Amino acid sequence: AGAETLKRAVELDLASRFQESLVCYQEGIDLLLQVVKATKDEAKKHRYRQKISELIFFSDGKYHKQIRIEENATGFSYEKLFQEYLTEVLSEVWVQDPYIRHVHQASRYLLYNFLRFCEMLVKGPCKVKTIHLLTSYDEGSGRSQQISGLEEIQQSLRNYGVTLNITFSCSIHDREIRFNNGWMIKIGRGLDYFKKPQGRFSIGYCDFDLRPCHETTVDVFHTKHTKQM
Repeated sequence: AGAETLKRAVELDLASRFQESLVCYQEGIDLLLQVVKATKDEAKKHRYRQKISELIFFSDGKYHKQIRIEENATGFSYEKLFQEYLTEVLSEVWVQDPYIRHVHQASRYLLYNFLRFCEMLVKGPCKVKTIHLLTSYDEGSGRSQQISGLEEIQQSLRNYGVTLNITFSCSIHDREIRFNNGWMIKIGRGLDYFKKPQGRFSIGYCDFDLRPCHETTVDVFHTKHTKQM
């Protein structure tokens, strides 16, 4: 499987499809690392490690892609935005967003947005086991509803074998999502880039691909992450 994935990476590289190529290189390297751990023959281990080092050198380098979402644009559901980064080796996710709250005006949709994001991770094809959420407390009377909502999401994820770790901070400002396969996504508005639906029975209420968006910028990065060989 690792060889086939790396072969595909080279083909994509030659076709100048660099983003897809980088994903395949990363998957291939992770598959080879699994082989190294399972191999008892020290000579084979040494050859595998050499090959992995060459591949990491070949595929290393920072990647940056920027997506501009225009005001009222549609077709930017979480699935469309994140799907190509949810590779099979993805198992851990970090979400940093100070506004995963519940009730205050437009913010009342933020918990549902986070829930939708978690649903996307549960559906796969990745095998996410742990999600870390760093957010801030809702100010005032909404705090108990915020905590209650997050605890309900936490319990529901547990039923699917996923652990949600929740941490609160009063000083965070940046919004970013990091995956342990090396991808990091920064959205100017965090997960809250969808507009409120016009009504409970309006097109776009359920299908976020049909939901108009606020104007925002999405920056996608990939950086080499170190693993023990």
